[in-house]
Amino acid sequence: MDVIVIETPQLGDRSYLVHDGVVALVIDPQRDTDRVEAAALEAGVTITHVAETHLHNDYVTGGYDLAQAHGAEYLVNAADPVSFEREPVTDGQIVQIGAFRVTVVATPGHTHTHVSYIVSDGTTEAVFSGGSLLYGSVGRTDLVAAIDTVGLTHDQYASVRKLVHEAQHDAALFPTHGFGSFCSSGPATGAGSSTIGEQITTNHALTDADEEHFVATLIANLTAYPSYYAHMAPANMQGPGPADLEVPESLDAAELTRRLADGEWVVDLRNRVAFSSGHLQGAVSFEYGNGSNFTTYLGWVLPWDEKLTLVGTHADVEDAIRDLSRIGIDSPDAAIGTEPRALAPDAPVASYPRVGWAELARDHAAGDVLLDARRTDEFADGHLIGAVNVPLHEILSRMDEIPAGTIWVHCGSGYRAGVAASLLQRAGRDVVHVDASFADVESAGMPMAEKAV
Repeated sequence: MDVIVIETPQLGDRSYLVHDGVVALVIDPQRDTDRVEAAALEAGVTITHVAETHLHNDYVTGGYDLAQAHGAEYLVNAADPVSFEREPVTDGQIVQIGAFRVTVVATPGHTHTHVSYIVSDGTTEAVFSGGSLLYGSVGRTDLVAAIDTVGLTHDQYASVRKLVHEAQHDAALFPTHGFGSFCSSGPATGAGSSTIGEQITTNHALTDADEEHFVATLIANLTAYPSYYAHMAPANMQGPGPADLEVPESLDAAELTRRLADGEWVVDLRNRVAFSSGHLQGAVSFEYGNGSNFTTYLGWVLPWDEKLTLVGTHADVEDAIRDLSRIGIDSPDAAIGTEPRALAPDAPVASYPRVGWAELARDHAAGDVLLDARRTDEFADGHLIGAVNVPLHEILSRMDEIPAGTIWVHCGSGYRAGVAASLLQRAGRDVVHVDASFADVESAGMPMAEKAV
């Protein structure tokens, strides 16, 4: 048995191709299935089965399309209310796939109908735990409905114990979430690999003997998650079709100018340094690449299901289209190029100052606004005296709450502040982008508020 890991770092998830040298099982594939097919081709195996651990909340699945394309059995929990044909599976069911055996284990918690898969070739075992048991923690339990969170957290506590009881201690563990995904909870480590035995001794969900303490602690530490999650499970219930990854023909200057003038969403993919120094007025900055969490923040911040125009290099636009397809944002338009005046000669060009902590300490004046665009939990953990906290994902809906005056906006690294600065300027506000790491704020001599006890 060989396990090929297919990383999606843009969303903090993994998919898996499990094969015996002849046939293969794919677990939790992302929507851009060409990556899975390339892995199968390189391994010289035929995809005969595709399996889902749950109806995903953080991405649109490629499972249905992949199974259809290969005539593969599509293993989905019998209890999932899907509208397509699948091979329904239930707790304890065994599926033989080539030289290995797959045991279905009901592991509710992340969702009500979550399942995990224990795969064995008679000698070794591998556990595919989806959003159940992660490296160091478990999948979050608040994505179904607020009224269900306590019950699902109790379910999660019981499920991981059931899973480790049914698996060998030396079985390799392969979760789908836990590598930066907001579907993770608690102290997920983001480690590269682990075993069931290691998790038994290190994972707080397994070492905490007090179930009530575990439930209360997990829920207390749940943080905000992207708003686009609300659209993922409904899409996955329908059996999503293939992603269109083609780069469209570049818009001409007149059409791009019109879209800007009409207030449409034009997304500049260049780095935030270039954007701040000169960009098409009305465009917003979502820097692509460099570990930017582009997909997550764009899907979280901008209004859902409104037409987008991507501006950037052909390579960045192509990659961004792929990334956005994973969360159901399909077929954005594009304007290929990096020089604002060349892209739309008749459109106005704007800029704003970009500074560090030293400039903020020196030049911030009485009456100016210090805006912290981090999440509320980050703000509560430590913030600058006098800062106003409006998380990036709430800025559009709370624009009227931000006080008048020049706005100096910061975050944890500078990325979110760059997005926020562009949104504020688009709304007609006078803005300064503080592009600096919050880890350096105290060494720069900025006054910090005392933490609430």
